[in-house]
Amino acid sequence: MSPPHPTPSRGFTLVEVLVALAVVAITLATGLRATGALVRSAERQTDQFMAQLCAENELTRLRLQRQLPGIGDTDATCEQGGQSWRVRLTVAPTPNPNFRRVDAAVFGTADGTEARLLQLSTVLGRY
Repeated sequence: MSPPHPTPSRGFTLVEVLVALAVVAITLATGLRATGALVRSAERQTDQFMAQLCAENELTRLRLQRQLPGIGDTDATCEQGGQSWRVRLTVAPTPNPNFRRVDAAVFGTADGTEARLLQLSTVLGRY
């Protein structure tokens, strides 16, 4: 009887393992990047919603005064969602003196710089 032949070991080579690790690393990095983009999008959507609330609040405040606002720019601050927003109201004349155009621009700080997040416009008339 002859001695049994040793069977070749069945495993992965070092190159195969390294290729598999590289594929997993690239997949995880791509997934992490996509997750970061989703988080930034959700934050931006929240900021847009808060900015819209601030702009609508200022326009409603003007409507409740029941008089034509003066022409010019005014700044106001608005606290929403634990953050402070700056609202700039710009009142401009229209061809009809009984109406005024009002633009409400909301600014927030991102990365230390102030940026306009939203602008709403409306026309107010005499009551």
